[in-house]
Amino acid sequence: MKINVDQDACCGAGQCVLLAPEVFGQDDDDRVILLDERPGPELDFAVQEAVSMCPTGVIWVDQNA
Repeated sequence: MKINVDQDACCGAGQCVLLAPEVFGQDDDDRVILLDERPGPELDFAVQEAVSMCPTGVIWVDQNA
C-alpha cells in the first residue's frame, strides 16, 4: 500500500491527523503532510478512515504500489 496526497488541494480540516497521526501531519498552513507513505498493516484501518473522512478527497491509496 502506498499513500498519496494532493497537498495543494488540502483544505486543512485535519481529520487525517486526528485519525492517523503516525501517517499524517500538517504544515504551518494546516495542509496535509505525509509522514509515512508506506505504513504497516496495523495502520490500514486508520488510513482508510482518513481517506473516507477527508472533506476534499486529497488522500488516496494505491494498493498495488
